[in-house]
Amino acid sequence: METLAYRTRGATVAEIAEGVSQRIGPTPSSSVRSYLRLNTPRLFTKIDRGHYVVREEAQATLAFANGAEVNSIRRSQTAAIILEREAFRFGNATLIHGDCFDWLAKAPTNSVEAVVTDPPYGLIEYSEQEQAKLRNGRGGVWRIPPSFDGNKRAPLPRFTVLSRDDIGELERFFFAWSRLLLPVVVPGGHVLVASNPLLSFVVANAVTRAGFERRGEIIRLTMTMRGGDRPKAAHTEFTDVSVMPRSMWEPWLIFRKPIEGRVQDNLRRWKTGGFRRPSKDQPFGDVIASAPTRKQERALAPHPSLKPQAFMRKIVRAVLPLGEGTLLDTFAGAGSTLAAAEALGYASIGIEKDQRYFDTARTAIPKLRAMKLS
Repeated sequence: METLAYRTRGATVAEIAEGVSQRIGPTPSSSVRSYLRLNTPRLFTKIDRGHYVVREEAQATLAFANGAEVNSIRRSQTAAIILEREAFRFGNATLIHGDCFDWLAKAPTNSVEAVVTDPPYGLIEYSEQEQAKLRNGRGGVWRIPPSFDGNKRAPLPRFTVLSRDDIGELERFFFAWSRLLLPVVVPGGHVLVASNPLLSFVVANAVTRAGFERRGEIIRLTMTMRGGDRPKAAHTEFTDVSVMPRSMWEPWLIFRKPIEGRVQDNLRRWKTGGFRRPSKDQPFGDVIASAPTRKQERALAPHPSLKPQAFMRKIVRAVLPLGEGTLLDTFAGAGSTLAAAEALGYASIGIEKDQRYFDTARTAIPKLRAMKLS
């Protein structure tokens, strides 16, 4: 089940046997094949000769069963997992160089209290080849996130012209990510995911199908360069037309793992279930005025999707309602989420797959944390 957990297109018997052997030691393919046959269709679906995928219903059952059985796991076990990988530590922040899918598949159940993350949405710049282009001042083609299930993906056009198959691939990515994330988050833990108006519905559908509750969204008021243009190659003919509105906001989707009992019961047991108020007299609001990340801040943490600390510290502060617990960022990038958590005195864990951004974050986190906000 662990081996197939994030392979949304399934795997062959040989691939499954290899994954099982990595987890429990040498295992013959014949044993794996027999187990698959015995548990199809209850747990697995055979989609081709010798090719299987986990049934969604079975994956959901496994996630909730794990949550019920391992409630007593302590953070010391989370620390043990962290130590197995290359990691950078600064204060209460731990940045891990690795694949978040692999990390989540092995992370203890109920071990993080909140998640704040800005997924790549498949910028082709995040592949090795296109990263080199980006750093040389070229690049810019969008695509679905790089291989998360063993399948190599071709470059895709920008969000405005994604096909149904492209959107389906994106939804499968977020569904697989959410399935792995669900048991790791404590009951009542909030998950904030950066998105955009054109694809937020895809993310919301995938994450709620995985078992999280949809709890609205935070509107980051900031103008981007997306939209507002006249028809391409006909701008002089249609001078009074914008093909689509100029984007003036960015949605951060809010999800919550189902609570145990009432919110107050969940707060007492898990320290989660709500948002931390800016003050006793002011509730946490879902519209936050922001601005594009300043050039000075980008110089400290060069990353194409860097969000400003002024915004990050507000949402990071809010997701731990009692100011207690561990925050997770599965797509850490240049470390802005971890820096915000460190500035607030929160414990945090970040996962970053790209070696260059991992190295960037190691330098950037202390600098971003030290920033004084006016």
